[in-house]
Parts: sequence; structure tokens; C-alpha cells
Amino acid sequence: MTTTTTGRAAPTGKRRRSPMSVGAWPLLFIGPLLLGVLVFYYYPIISNLWTSFTATNAFGGDPKFVGVDNYVDLLNRPDLPSALVNTLFYTAVVLLGVPLSVVIAAMIELPGLKGRTIYRVLFFMPYLAMPVAIAQVWRIFFNGNFGILNQGLKAIGIAEPPYWLSTPGFAMLAVAFFGIWSSIGFNVIILSAGLKGISPELYEAASLDGASAWRQFRTVTVPLLTPSIFFLTIMTAIGGFQLFDGLYAMLGPGNPAINQSRSLVYLFYNEAFVQQNKGGGAAIAMFIVLLVGIATAIQFWGQKKWVHYE
Repeated sequence: MTTTTTGRAAPTGKRRRSPMSVGAWPLLFIGPLLLGVLVFYYYPIISNLWTSFTATNAFGGDPKFVGVDNYVDLLNRPDLPSALVNTLFYTAVVLLGVPLSVVIAAMIELPGLKGRTIYRVLFFMPYLAMPVAIAQVWRIFFNGNFGILNQGLKAIGIAEPPYWLSTPGFAMLAVAFFGIWSSIGFNVIILSAGLKGISPELYEAASLDGASAWRQFRTVTVPLLTPSIFFLTIMTAIGGFQLFDGLYAMLGPGNPAINQSRSLVYLFYNEAFVQQNKGGGAAIAMFIVLLVGIATAIQFWGQKKWVHYE
């Protein structure tokens, strides 16, 4: 190596690059993903926003700008309040599946439990099945004439159990129960991963301090699981606002309770694809996007008070 009289290495003539300077490599790696997000997510949202300000003919063509008329019609719809209440009710009920999943995941991860993998598979398998197929099974379960539920109620002395899927109120409750059941598998997998990140030393220290199993669950497990719980709360709430497939598969358009059990997405489907009012349907879709955005923003604002990241 050539050195100067002061002992420093002689310049080699090449410009040293900063460790943070990586050129266009990041863009090369994330570019295809960003392109897909722009084309399949952001473009449909922007296109839908434009469509919500237009009116089309019966075939969805010849769009004409109508300003906010579609939004005014939406706010004046008599079925909007019931659809909004049904959607909020369903979302609130399926959120109960999150604490239930915490209990199930904690029980599966109990030290010394045999067959833990089998339990995980049993809870996660329904998540892999098609929701419509599972909904058909639950439709048979809730059938008012020969369903297992009503047969069991009759066996314990209830002579006239309700027709769960054709009675307003009960129908939405049955769909919400299906929503809770179908969400538990995914929730348990996420929470099990979170439980593996909790150090066993914390439980040993709590045990040495005389904490019972319930106190350890309440003061160690739940606080350290709050990041996973928060994630599941976000995802469950968004899924609740998108209620459609389970409702459509369990009730169907010919059900006498469907008018009182419609969700916002069902309202969108009926307006855009049955009534062929693309502008009106797009306005409902943007209304749902706004509600999801508000609910998510509130959740992110509130998580500062109960989520512990360390």
C-alpha cells in the first residue's frame, strides 16, 4: 500500500460511496409491487370516485357528470339507516371474537399441552375453506325446520324456537355468529405467534411473586399481546364493514328478512349490479371507504392509550 509521509493511505482515485447510497436498487425491488398497488388498488378507488359523480344509462355506458346528486340521493335513501345500523352491529359483534381468540390462543399455548399442533390446525382449517361453502353449512345449522340448533332447543323444552334466518333481528345475529366463528382461526394463528414472543422469564418472575395463572394472564399475557390484538382489531373492523358474502350466502335475495338485514356492501351490490345504477353504487362504495377510514383513524388514535410495544 502506498502511504504518505504522515502515515495516511494514499487516495486510490475512486470515490467512496456512502453506505446509505444504494442507488436505484430499492426501486427495482419494490417497483413491481408498487405498480401492482397503483393499478389494482389506487386506480379503482380514483375511478370509483369519478364514477360516483356521474350517471350512466341502463347498460353502464354514456356517463354524464351530475355533481353530488348521487350522494344527495344516497343520504335521502330510506334504507340507508338500517343498512348502516346492521353493518355497525355486525362489526361490533364480530369484534367480540378477538378477546375470545385471545383466550383460545392462550389455552393452546399453555406449557405442557399435548397435541398443540392439532389444535392449531383444527382452528385454522375453517379459515382456508371457501366462506360461501361454510355459510351453506351454517345455513343448514340455523334452518328453522330441521336445523341442528332448533332440534336441540326443542329437545330441552323450547317448543317454538325462532326461524333464525328468516326473522329480522335473528337473521343478522346468526350471520354475526358465523362471522365470529370464521374469524377465530386467523386470529388464533396471529395471537399464537405473538405469545411465542413473550419471554418465559416474565412468567417465572410473576410466579415467584405469587401471581396466580389468571393474574399472569391479565398482567403479563394480555399487555404484551396488545400489538397483535390491535392488528386484529383493525382487520376485523375493516372486514365487518365489508360484510357481504356471508350475508348473501346465508340469507339470499329471496329471504323475507333480507330487506331488514342488508349491509352497506349489500346495498352497494343491489344498486350497482341489480339496479344497474353505477353512479349510485359508486357513491355507496365511497361512503363505505369514508366510514372505514374514520373507524381506522379512531382506532389508531386510541391505540396510544392501551397498546404496549415494549
